[in-house]
Order: sequence, then C-alpha cells, then structure tokens
Amino acid sequence: MKALMTKIFWPILSIFESNPNPENYKPSHRTILIAVGSLFMVLSLISGWTMSATGEIGALLPIGIFFFVGLVSLVVGALGSDGAVAKIWGNGQR
Repeated sequence: MKALMTKIFWPILSIFESNPNPENYKPSHRTILIAVGSLFMVLSLISGWTMSATGEIGALLPIGIFFFVGLVSLVVGALGSDGAVAKIWGNGQR
C-alpha cells in the first residue's frame, strides 16, 4: 500500500527527496510534521464548514491554502524519506 501511495504522490515527494543521508534528522521531526499536517487539514475543514454556513466565497482561498499545506505535510511525513523530512525542517545552518 505504501508503494502505491508513494507512486501516486511522487510529484510532491520528488520536490523534497534529494538528501540521502541527512545530518539534522530526528524521529520527532516526522511526528511533528504529521501533527502539523493534521492541524492544517482540520483548519481546512473548519474553513469549509464556515464557508458553507456563511456563504462567503472568499473562504475558498484559506481552504485551499490550509488543505495544500496539510496535504504536503502529511504526504512527506508519512511517505517521505528521512532526507525529505529533514529538507522540510531546513539544513540547521544559519
């Protein structure tokens, strides 16, 4: 199942899959990324519910942004390699 999902979401994963041996990866980064992605998906649902209650078409922008950020975070957190998760977090050098 994971192989099928990786093929489906390869356009998203290909952007972040570049670092085969990350120095700054920690397992907690993956957990936090999945949690943040879930929160953004919940925000997307709440925005959609609010739009349906008020009828404001302007709510489509936050729905789209929250959904996209949540989707990318969940896909990389669940299916991405350690390098992809580390790339989302940055290289740690400032």
